[in-house]
Amino acid sequence: MLESFSFKETLTCFMVLFAVIDILGSVPIIVSLRKQFGHIDAERASVVSGVLMIVFLFVGKEMLKFIGIDVNSFAIAGALVIFIIALEMILGIEIHKVENVKAASIVPIAFPLVAGAGTLTTTLSLRAEFHVVNIILGILLNTILVYIVLKSANFLEEKIGDATLMIFKKVFGIILLAISIKLFTANFAQLFSTYVQF
Repeated sequence: MLESFSFKETLTCFMVLFAVIDILGSVPIIVSLRKQFGHIDAERASVVSGVLMIVFLFVGKEMLKFIGIDVNSFAIAGALVIFIIALEMILGIEIHKVENVKAASIVPIAFPLVAGAGTLTTTLSLRAEFHVVNIILGILLNTILVYIVLKSANFLEEKIGDATLMIFKKVFGIILLAISIKLFTANFAQLFSTYVQF
């Protein structure tokens, strides 16, 4: 696995997941939840979200094989999900909204705020393009970042401000949009060459 390590791939995986998770953009939600529940267990939320992403990275492929779907097809579906998330970030619209809050650290922080449907789909989509070790490193780096943000949510909200958070969201939305198009075209080309023969 160490032979497959690539700093460039790890950085790309980190950036993709960072954009999808959008933990900085979720700071106002986290602050609101802390006010509502009094305390959020940052360690527990971070570990659970990280474990969910890594488990799905491995089990997800087997699940696809069981139901007869190849990784490239799932990656294309994932690319479309990422594309929609990017549009939400860039245009400031909400296609999917979660409002049901019944617990703090696990639901909705770990799931679905951090390790939601978009994030889990993205981890498996990345597997069609990058080595597993680099994806895991990207997940671990994001897990650490999630922990830091959860621990310092109030401080970040005061220091960063809404305008800066909005700029972050737009910039990473554009990056995410470009990555979704790359994922789509690469996997579509692979499917096309596999199933269409001249």
